[in-house]
Amino acid sequence: MEYIYGKTDFQFQNTCVTLGKFDGLHRGHQLLLNELTKFQKQGLTSVMFTFDYHPGNLFSDREIDLIYTEQEKKELLGRFGTEVLISYPFTEETASMEPEEFITEVLIGKLDAKAIVVGSDYRFGRGRRGDVMMLHDYAAMYGYELIVCEKLQYKGSVISSTRIREAIANGNITEANDMLGHAYTVMGEVVHGRQLGRTIGIPTINVMPKPHKLLPPNGVYASTTTIGDRKYYSVTNIGNKPTVGADEQRGVETHLFDCNEDLYGKMVQVELYAFERSEQKFASVDELKAVMEKDIIFAREYFNLI
Repeated sequence: MEYIYGKTDFQFQNTCVTLGKFDGLHRGHQLLLNELTKFQKQGLTSVMFTFDYHPGNLFSDREIDLIYTEQEKKELLGRFGTEVLISYPFTEETASMEPEEFITEVLIGKLDAKAIVVGSDYRFGRGRRGDVMMLHDYAAMYGYELIVCEKLQYKGSVISSTRIREAIANGNITEANDMLGHAYTVMGEVVHGRQLGRTIGIPTINVMPKPHKLLPPNGVYASTTTIGDRKYYSVTNIGNKPTVGADEQRGVETHLFDCNEDLYGKMVQVELYAFERSEQKFASVDELKAVMEKDIIFAREYFNLI
C-alpha cells in the first residue's frame, strides 16, 4: 500500500476515493471500504483520504486520544486491500479551504476521482459547509459517481468512533470490538522491562504505546498477540505495574502462551478481547505470581484452550 503522509504534492489518475476521519476503521468505515473494492475491481485505484491530525485537536485545548495511531491505522488498512492511504496535512489553511475548492483542487485536480464514497453525514470544507448534497451537485460536472452509505447501528444507536472511544475508556472491550468489527489493537515495538516475569516462570513482553493512544482502564485482559504471520493466545496487563515499583507511563505487558522466543525489537500487535480484573498492588511477588497464574487460566478458558 502506498502511504502519503503530510504532503500536498501528489498526483493520481482514475481513482475511487473514500473520505472521512476513519479513527477506528470500524464496521461503518468497512462499508465504505467494501464499496471501494468494487470500483478497484473495475480498474480504479482505491484511495482512503483522511487527515494527518485529528481535526478536533487543532481547535481544542487538549489532545484527543485516538483509537488508532497513524501507524496503527496504516497497518490495519492493509488488511482491506486499499491501495493508497493519504493523510493530508490539517492546518489552519486546510481548515479554511472552501468546500468547492476542495472538490476542484483535491478530489479532481490531485486525485482525478471517478468515484467518491462517503457516509451520509460526511461534511467538509470551511465551516463544514460541504456535504453529500454538494458532492451530488458537482458529480455531473466532473463526471464522478457518488456512493453514499447509510450509518450502521449497534444496539439502537449509530456506530461511531465517539461511541467506540467511550466503550474502550469504560473498559467495555467486548462492546467496542462488536462495533469495530475486529479486536481493539495496540501495536508497538517490544522493549526491555524489569524481566521479573522470567524469574517467576511467566515471561512477558512490554510495549509502550505512542502518546495519545487511547487505552482501556488498567487491568488484565484475555488477548491474542500477532508477530508477523504468527498469532499467539495471550493474557495482557494494561497499567503501571504497581507491585514492582509503579511506572510513570502506562504500558502494555503481555504473557504469550507457548512462546519462548526472544522478541526484543520486534513489532507486535496485541488484540484485547475480554476484561478479567482491575490492576492492583500485591503484598509480595509470590502473591503476584499466584494471581498471574489465575489470569492465565482465565484467558485459556476464554479461548477454550482448557
